[in-house]
Amino acid sequence: MTQTLPFWLELTTAALLLAGSLFAMLGALGLVRLKDYFQRMHPPALASTLGAWCVALASILYFSWLKQSPVLHAWLIPILLSITVPVTTLLLARAALFRKRAAGEEVPEEVSGRDGGN
Repeated sequence: MTQTLPFWLELTTAALLLAGSLFAMLGALGLVRLKDYFQRMHPPALASTLGAWCVALASILYFSWLKQSPVLHAWLIPILLSITVPVTTLLLARAALFRKRAAGEEVPEEVSGRDGGN
């Protein structure tokens, strides 16, 4: 037996999936268009996280309606992405700065928190 979905749910799910795909496309476009490695790091990280939240919300709405009970385990993916993507981005930026310093290129000096910010 198949269950028909209400129009508002189909429309909301489609809009969220479309928004998620647009975020992914914007992140890919930013990755291609920006000129510097450090500039190219931000669009995919931000866009993929926002896109994952949209897709997860669409999944939760759709499958919660089908099961007639909340299906919240889809939140696990964007929550883990929200934790791991910034950490990974920070580590990649530090590795890139280390490589530039080792190659003798001019980069901003290191910021040390030892003096209390003065």
